[in-house]
Amino acid sequence: MSTTELRIPATGKTAGGTVRATGGALLLAGIVLIALNMRAGLSSVSPLVGELRDVFHLSATTGSLITAIPVLFLGLISPLAPIAARRHGTELVLLGALVVVGVGILLRMIPDLTALFAGGALVGAGIAVLNVLMPGVVKREFPHRAAAMIGVYSAAMVFGAAVSAGATVPLENAIGHGWQPALGIWALLAFAAVAVWLPHVRRRRGSVAAAMPHVPGLWKSPLAWLVTGFMGLQSLLFYVLLAWMPTILTDNGMSRGTAATIFAFNTFVQIPASLAGSIIAGRMRNQSPLVFGSVALIAAGYVGLMVAPTGGAWLWAVLLGLGQGGAVSLALTLIVLRSPDPNTAAQLSGMAQAVGYVFAAFGPLAAGALHQATDGWTVPIVLMLVLSACALACGVGASRPVHVHVRVAREVVVPAHPPVT
Repeated sequence: MSTTELRIPATGKTAGGTVRATGGALLLAGIVLIALNMRAGLSSVSPLVGELRDVFHLSATTGSLITAIPVLFLGLISPLAPIAARRHGTELVLLGALVVVGVGILLRMIPDLTALFAGGALVGAGIAVLNVLMPGVVKREFPHRAAAMIGVYSAAMVFGAAVSAGATVPLENAIGHGWQPALGIWALLAFAAVAVWLPHVRRRRGSVAAAMPHVPGLWKSPLAWLVTGFMGLQSLLFYVLLAWMPTILTDNGMSRGTAATIFAFNTFVQIPASLAGSIIAGRMRNQSPLVFGSVALIAAGYVGLMVAPTGGAWLWAVLLGLGQGGAVSLALTLIVLRSPDPNTAAQLSGMAQAVGYVFAAFGPLAAGALHQATDGWTVPIVLMLVLSACALACGVGASRPVHVHVRVAREVVVPAHPPVT
């Protein structure tokens, strides 16, 4: 078997122990569809923020709530995901989260500001559960190919973001009935994932809830906090761009359509970086070089947006896309690689994303407030560069080849050979 081959888990076996291909294929399809939903509901609204601000007469700071509220709920709901999974089973909770995402997207179609914000809260809450529980599912179902599978599902996640960001404005123009249908159509993706995931829920029902005992001491582990710091900071850097990159470009004279196209291109560039990042990280004993490379690319892209936002927009989109794609896959892979078992992976994921996304939610708000206060984007971007340096420090620390050892709140050394991917 090659180092990048993915072994389909044995969700159903004959008496001879052979894999039932249909069940494994459905599981893989379900994981990919879930991943597609993990950013589509967020990225689809970003190209429309300027239009929505005009429709609802919002200031830059208030308008940033359109993207900040979902991210805030990503953090607020994340700690509840492992608790719900212990009580009801991981698969069933994931199914419910997909339904919540779909309902939240539909709620945002109502031309009312309260509905827009409430729908965003539901979208963020549903995606929070998906984000937290999926690393544990991957580590459990693909124990010897976890890093490679993280690459597959992070690439699918980025692909969903790219398609939704790039297609929302063209859909708005093609449908011709305003922004509501262009936002609401992405609910179909969530309900498609529900249909594919439902058979796996039925197969796993009753066997999962008892497999997720509480992990004591996790919040006392310095390594867990470094993983959390890198997750939160790279998320903040991403969500600031998600909220404001099209606006930065249009504020400097670019058309809304061109800005949306460049933003979508930036997201598509993330796909190969996210796939390669996890696979390469799984082969390395220490992931520090990858952390340095991804953060350096993000910082370079931010500098470009500050000094020549429209003149080099396509180049900045490439640099930011490569850096962001690598950073998000590294953040997810570090959760898996630093965890000794699937249960710890799920709960470390909950910790990293609970703290990380609450922190990240303030990024778009802070950037919008600083932009409004200074009437420009230089100060917000300088702040992002400072936070990039902080992300580098956390990522390098989290790349050490050790496991979180939660029982004694310390770390133990992992064997010197790199994990198999």
